[in-house]
Amino acid sequence: MEPKCGIVRAVCISRKKGEQKTPVEEVRLLPHHGIVGDAHAGDWHRQVSLLGTESVARLQERLPILLTPGVFAENILCEGLRLYELPVGTTLRVGSALCRITQIGKECHADCAIRRQAGDCVMPREGVFAVVLSEGLARAGDAVEVLGPEEA
Repeated sequence: MEPKCGIVRAVCISRKKGEQKTPVEEVRLLPHHGIVGDAHAGDWHRQVSLLGTESVARLQERLPILLTPGVFAENILCEGLRLYELPVGTTLRVGSALCRITQIGKECHADCAIRRQAGDCVMPREGVFAVVLSEGLARAGDAVEVLGPEEA
């Protein structure tokens, strides 16, 4: 099977949970931790959040405000992959790091900052969450490669 690839469009972090993330030049991903400097880092199943630009674009058509990278508290904004269609257990190479998808979508707080500011949140439907399997760096322009469940 030919690998499926996408492109990282932005990498983002936040200092506190429940707030929008801010784009940064580069992120360092660590196993059993997630992204260095991000509020969601820790030894749990949602260390890294990923979202597709296509998901944001569909919502952007309905909203009067500009949806910038990190507005949905995603760590990694990708283009060219329907991330939410990948099965749990899929391994991704993001930049030089390996990640495994652990969850698709999530329960959203009814009054979270993202929903208040954007009017809707796409993460409960199309956000993807992962753990870091091997250390690496990711930045805008890097490839996101779907390796499959058997690759790690």
